[in-house]
Amino acid sequence: MKKIILITGGQRSGKSMYAEKLALSLSDNPVYMATAHVWDDEFLERIRKHKERRGSQWINIEEEKYLSKYILTDKVVVIDCITLWCTNFFFEHNKENAENPSVDEPLAEVKQEFDLFTAHDATYIFVTNEIGSGGVSDNAIVRKFTEMEGWMNQYVAAHADEVILMVSGIPVKIK
Repeated sequence: MKKIILITGGQRSGKSMYAEKLALSLSDNPVYMATAHVWDDEFLERIRKHKERRGSQWINIEEEKYLSKYILTDKVVVIDCITLWCTNFFFEHNKENAENPSVDEPLAEVKQEFDLFTAHDATYIFVTNEIGSGGVSDNAIVRKFTEMEGWMNQYVAAHADEVILMVSGIPVKIK
């Protein structure tokens, strides 16, 4: 049976750790799907530490955009995270148009990819950030991205069976 869980909150609120603990409570061998693009050595080191912390019981998949390439029927999957996943679509789509970035096309693409990926019976635990709750950026590109990510969070939340807001390491059930 398919189940979608969304875990959201601010930076360093405990989202990923909570998602990992939840996945391990549901499966001995969960899947960790990392959507991050490796930007620099510092980020690469962070990824290494995360893999080490998770341990060998995890199946690790690194996929920046096309999650639906992986059919994970009957698995428990942590997707970390929607923010970085959206970033990959947003910046790839707006390479040529950085001055006036589009939101509609990359948002449509990531929604379609979400629908394809979650079409199979599995437990999907999506992690995301509430980047729009920290104030309004003075940067137009950041504002456009914040719109896209906020709309994607709403899309996933609408499809989710459960939504959990992390506040200072404490899970608060929203849905």
